Amino acid sequence: MWLERVLGVKMGMLNRLQRMPNRAWLGLSYCLIGCLLLSACLPQPEPAPLPTDTPLPPSVTPTPTIVWFPPTATPTLFPTPEPLPTEDMRPGIGEIIYQDEFILPEAWSLATSQAGSIALGLNELTIVINAEDTYLYSVRNDWSLSDFYLELTASPSMCRELDEYGILLRYSSAGDFYRFSLSCNGQVRLDRIYQGTASSPQPWMVSYAVPPGAPSSSRLGVWAVGSEMRFFVNDHYQFTIRDPMLSSGRVGVFARSTIDWPLTVNFSDLVVYTAVIMNGE
Repeated sequence: MWLERVLGVKMGMLNRLQRMPNRAWLGLSYCLIGCLLLSACLPQPEPAPLPTDTPLPPSVTPTPTIVWFPPTATPTLFPTPEPLPTEDMRPGIGEIIYQDEFILPEAWSLATSQAGSIALGLNELTIVINAEDTYLYSVRNDWSLSDFYLELTASPSMCRELDEYGILLRYSSAGDFYRFSLSCNGQVRLDRIYQGTASSPQPWMVSYAVPPGAPSSSRLGVWAVGSEMRFFVNDHYQFTIRDPMLSSGRVGVFARSTIDWPLTVNFSDLVVYTAVIMNGE
């Protein structure tokens, strides 16, 4: 009997020992499941955004441009010269050989673009420029002149600072001609474009014959015989240039803007006379 009791006690203890780990593991399992559920309910931090490459602007390939004008230098102030008789500075002027009242569209190169326009109006040719640093010109299609005296009226209606306008002379191509310029602040100069390269036989100089600003009007005159050219504004002599590079060519007009401001110039009453060297000249 005692053996059975002892065995019974031992078997009961063994059963309790075998049952205790199951309860412990069960409790631990419940605890782990509860923790997982709790963590799932908590707000999750948003993932950090991945770094992205900053887009670079597309590379720009520079476009070669033609330089139509030489670098602008400081204008030269000349002492007022002794006045010379105007008729002595324009010798040998003869009869009228050409006259243009600007009524024939086929006689001039005309154009329109976003930058501006060249058009014929009422007995005048008008150049309008709407963009900064823009150069427009028009050439008479048929006249070819060598020795001559020429007069033309130029009337800027909108014009500022170093905006300029004037006459093209002895034009044989887009890369070969002379350019007589008046600026909107009262200066004059002569450029030579020869084989596509611009230079200034006469740099900017202050002229008291050129009315500054706009609206204004000036009568331009050019006496050209052989390699010698003499330039006039409103019947006042300006300067003389001797240059043998270009001996003949067509005549034209131009305007050029230098600032972001509209520029408008009207050209009218173009007259060309014969001119010869007189004895003693």
